[in-house]
Amino acid sequence: MAGDRLLIGAAVSSQEFDQPKFASLVADQFGCLTPCNEMKPDFVQRVKGKFTFDRADRIVQFAASHHLQVIGHTLCWHSQTPKWMYEDEGGKPLTREAALANLKTHIYAVMHHFKGKVKGWDVVNEAVNDGPEQILRDTPARRAIGDDFVLKAFQFAHEADPTAELYYNDYNIDLDYKRDRALKLIQQIRDAGLRIDGVGIQGHYMLEKPSLDEIERGLKAFSALGLQVMITELDVDPLPRGKSMIADINATEGAGLNPYKEGLPEEVQTQLADRYGSLFRLFLRYPKISRVTMWGVHDGDSWLNDFPVRGRTNYPMLFDRGLKAKPAFNAVINALAQAKP
Repeated sequence: MAGDRLLIGAAVSSQEFDQPKFASLVADQFGCLTPCNEMKPDFVQRVKGKFTFDRADRIVQFAASHHLQVIGHTLCWHSQTPKWMYEDEGGKPLTREAALANLKTHIYAVMHHFKGKVKGWDVVNEAVNDGPEQILRDTPARRAIGDDFVLKAFQFAHEADPTAELYYNDYNIDLDYKRDRALKLIQQIRDAGLRIDGVGIQGHYMLEKPSLDEIERGLKAFSALGLQVMITELDVDPLPRGKSMIADINATEGAGLNPYKEGLPEEVQTQLADRYGSLFRLFLRYPKISRVTMWGVHDGDSWLNDFPVRGRTNYPMLFDRGLKAKPAFNAVINALAQAKP
């Protein structure tokens, strides 16, 4: 699937490579891999000082054997991070010095382990606040370290591996309500004299929302920074949703429609393909966009089967549950084929 113009990636889990058909599809269709969970803090250092890299190593080894690149995800995030990193046993914030030491030790150990094997890292994930009150969301890292925890993470990451690219990654930062706060955060990183090589826009979209015009306003704004722009977690949710476009994994809904348990209707399948084709044609108009990573490979392994309503049957990916290419896949191929190298 990868074209000359874009690096096309997929998020994968190590256990999926037990399926030969899955492994073959990934090797044939994608140019880079992002571990869904296996490089997150809670996976590699759930117990302080005890690092477990076996699952992540398996993905890296698969990528190397098939000449695929690897994107590291993620070094600093408020979710899937052990509490001890920023909080004491009573749930109170650690001292700034203790929390910084934990963050530095973690980043150094992980990046040293994968040095030379990972193209770039999502250094900080989802730090921008959804509400307008402040730039940063209130997280354990911020409460323990302060507003400069993002800056310190980028400092430590560059020190740990000056050869790896460093990214900031977040959802909805291309949208009007959140864009300015993300741009201010990135400017703060640069004003501090720290290296940042790219911005990851997660790209969790729906069939009709957000509009292409709104997405494009975001692409223009981030392209103007002169950094790489990457669509890092792309999927298109064709199911109805009661809430907004917020992709915070904690923003679940207790109940909701599950209208397509027996399969996606043809007309919705066509809508999905049209949406993917339109998105890729838009991405390809912006030279700063260097990579698009799908957040999953097939419908069955998508996080959207459990978000925002748990247990729904969803169809957001380019391949179905039998690993067969969907019309959306053909729409993406056609868009890539028309792109200039």
